[in-house]
Amino acid sequence: MFDDLVAEAEAVSVDGWDFSWLDGRATEARPSWGYQRLLGEHLEKVDAALDLETGGGEVLDDCPKLPPLMAATESWPPNVTRASARLRPRGVLVVATADRPPLPFGDAVFDLVSSRHPVTTWWAEIARVLRPGGMYFSQQVGPASVFELIEYFLGPQPPEARDSRHPGHAVAAASEAGLEVTDLRSESLRTEFFDIGAVVYFLRKVIWIVPGFTVGRYRGKLEELHEKIKRDGPFVAHTTRFLIEARKP
Repeated sequence: MFDDLVAEAEAVSVDGWDFSWLDGRATEARPSWGYQRLLGEHLEKVDAALDLETGGGEVLDDCPKLPPLMAATESWPPNVTRASARLRPRGVLVVATADRPPLPFGDAVFDLVSSRHPVTTWWAEIARVLRPGGMYFSQQVGPASVFELIEYFLGPQPPEARDSRHPGHAVAAASEAGLEVTDLRSESLRTEFFDIGAVVYFLRKVIWIVPGFTVGRYRGKLEELHEKIKRDGPFVAHTTRFLIEARKP
């Protein structure tokens, strides 16, 4: 059974940012604020918007109304292809970029810049491309997210690793870039993995959780975890998320 579950999880595509393959195999509580709904409401009120690290474009495409000028960036080639196919019929300019500055846009172009779970937030660049009065709106991974899973595979992590994505750091960086934080919320959310295939798929897709993860490299730990799930039930971890909204004066 272990080999079958792992083989299935290794064979499935991890392109895009759709986690529906985990339906019935893993659960993650969602933040109470409803990022998708709020993003849609913000997009209805602006004339020009930019979605950073759009993945396969799934989140943006679920918004019912997009502004007249809508752009999105993505760096991973398979996701660029998926996002282009999904978003260009809706008039979105999908731009392939590197995950580093500068953004390929002029100064003061956008009323809204958004990003869901960015790897890095380039605050100075975001401030540069926002128009005066414009807003950055983002849901981000918070500190010590799924550390139960990280430490299972990698062992105890240093305090600075646990604190590296603290919302306070984002507030300080936004202020340094000249933005005023107008909303900040944070929640810890229960996550459960019901079989070892779900763990393998998750680690293949979210590659920064256990850097360099492969089944071969961690087979022993995976077999141990498979037996633990069979014996004790779902493997439980906790994700942290924070919502930040910052305006350019």
